[in-house]
Amino acid sequence: MTTSANELYGSPRREISVILPVRNEASYLKHSVSSILAQDFQGPIEVILAIGPSHDSTMEIAREIAYLDKRVVIVENPSGRTAAGLNLAIARSQYSNIVRIDGHSEIPHNYLTLALEILEQSGAVNVGGVMAAVGNNLFERSVARAMRSPLGVGASRFHTGGVAGSVDTVYLGAFRKEALIAIGGFDERFTRAQDWELNFRLRAKGGLIHFDPRLVVTYRPRSTVSALARQYFEYGRWRRVVSRRHEGTINYRYLAPPFTVLVTTLSMILSILVSTIFLLPILVYALFILLASLVIGKSLGEILSLPLILLTMHLSWGTGFLTSPKSLAP
Repeated sequence: MTTSANELYGSPRREISVILPVRNEASYLKHSVSSILAQDFQGPIEVILAIGPSHDSTMEIAREIAYLDKRVVIVENPSGRTAAGLNLAIARSQYSNIVRIDGHSEIPHNYLTLALEILEQSGAVNVGGVMAAVGNNLFERSVARAMRSPLGVGASRFHTGGVAGSVDTVYLGAFRKEALIAIGGFDERFTRAQDWELNFRLRAKGGLIHFDPRLVVTYRPRSTVSALARQYFEYGRWRRVVSRRHEGTINYRYLAPPFTVLVTTLSMILSILVSTIFLLPILVYALFILLASLVIGKSLGEILSLPLILLTMHLSWGTGFLTSPKSLAP
């Protein structure tokens, strides 16, 4: 049974702490923070940058931003882990509403105003919207197409959009700080899927997680096949960890990639050892990938790029899920 956050904590006050876990974000950090400081929100805000060890000029850029605007605060995150950085930023925050943004994301000028409005209207402990992937070149644009299509990532509303309402998880999020503290914040054992795991515990405590498509965050996709493969491999590994720790959190959508990996692998082995007739599942999947590319792609370049991108996303996620060791987050 869900309980309204307004009943537990009262209506949200007009104050926001924006927290960003940041590491190696020299290319995007200024744009991201600028989009936060330019908000139309009428109330006090602060921006807390949890800076992990970086190999670029991230810390120098962060210090320059903080020097120019006293609303920006830096906390060091020695481990570099996202969950640890988020917890450090929450501990440093002084306001009762927490909005998470990433160092490579950008938000529209009314995002904070809208997030607080939806928090109050929904009675949720966490609200979020659309992860609007936007690429700068052909490869990134093609990845963005795949990430915003059910054929690429399934039917999660924060990827594909949809009607407002209760969901299992959202992208990033605007939280009631009291609810975060009540469950102990983010689980620092999780290097991926920490959002999903956190939202599971918020729901287990009776909290409502609310999706609203009016909340849109610009997300920058990975720029190479290898980086995309690593990202989705880790997604799969850590989603398996969540399923092991919290029973009943896996549905058919999450099982599709590992099932695809198992079937295509078995198909290939049997086609070699027994008969080429066993290549049929691979051919069916290949046809699906080609048709999906035609549906998703909006230009010839995207249509030609998407087969490799879709294969990378599906097979990397599935392989990560299947090979996820029990030693992760024991």
